[in-house]
Amino acid sequence: MSSPTPIPFLDLKAVTAEVRHDLDAVWKTTVDNCAFIGGAAVDSFEEAFARYTATTHCIGVANGTDALELILAGMDVGPGDEVIVPANTFVATAEAVARCGATVVLADVDPETALLNAETVRAVMSPRTVAVMAVHLYGQPVDVDDLATVTEPAGVAIIEDAAQAHGATLRGRPVGSLGIAAGFSFYPGKNLGALGDGGAVTTSDPQLADRIRVIANHGRALDSRYDHVLLGRNSRLDGLQAAALEVKLHRLDEANEGRRAAAKSYQAALPEGFTALTSRDDVTSVYHLYIVRCMVEDRSTVTGRLDEANVGWGLHYPIPCHRHEPFATSRRADLSVTEVLADQILSLPMFPSLDSESTGRVCEVLGADNQPT
Repeated sequence: MSSPTPIPFLDLKAVTAEVRHDLDAVWKTTVDNCAFIGGAAVDSFEEAFARYTATTHCIGVANGTDALELILAGMDVGPGDEVIVPANTFVATAEAVARCGATVVLADVDPETALLNAETVRAVMSPRTVAVMAVHLYGQPVDVDDLATVTEPAGVAIIEDAAQAHGATLRGRPVGSLGIAAGFSFYPGKNLGALGDGGAVTTSDPQLADRIRVIANHGRALDSRYDHVLLGRNSRLDGLQAAALEVKLHRLDEANEGRRAAAKSYQAALPEGFTALTSRDDVTSVYHLYIVRCMVEDRSTVTGRLDEANVGWGLHYPIPCHRHEPFATSRRADLSVTEVLADQILSLPMFPSLDSESTGRVCEVLGADNQPT
């Protein structure tokens, strides 16, 4: 018996094929112009992405983790400061805080959305708290207006980790414009993905933007090639990646609509025993990932069925931050929701061209154990 047609977890070949002609032109132009670092392509993408995120400044950097570190460095966050991070996130969020010398404080998340909320942040705030990392995980924005009811009276900044949320909105406002600054990743598998690593910071604070741009370029003064005014580092978005990203940016809204259509198909067909994370009515999610909770069966049994059926899957994230050795001693509140989620969450195939026939087949495989024999 032949194996069933595979359903990939992420179909990067299909995503790339849609813009292959334009990407070939980008490569030729970049090589012809020898515009490898900086230059017109980077300037153009930064301007376009700032407009897209309704901000006044975009600084292209080497990757998403650098983007978060540079925001913290630009705000002069360091030893003696505390930054609140959700325990349910990719480890890079916590890494960025630790690399700046600040203290990582881990907060639990909302059981319905798996995101931070005002209650979970309030539980770990202290007089040393200077910022909260609002991670827009899986493509859904954190309700920063809710967070602000706790952070604003205390003078605590909200920093967006928007690595998984390109194009998402909260009450009509795009992510990237919701906090003092936002860090984006353009890792190839993201909704807006480069041809390698890449990242960006968006902000509407001109002083912070200038400081981040200086730090990211070896501390070099904006008006002098030779004068280095801050302790800096090397974190730059190259011309090839910037040009490729601008090509893809023009198609991002359409691609995100495809993801939302796939999510809607999943929701209509999910079998008993599997619950999707809540997507609130006041947000536009971009479904970087489609997450379900395995509420009845052991997850390994479910993934075994998916493997047999040639269906891709992932886990985001089965080991929360506090279980990783570098953060095992981090100050934290009760993380019971995060602990439960870590054992239940399962990421199903998700990409813009995923059709309803495929999502239906995935759901049939999920519920196969519940079908009569």
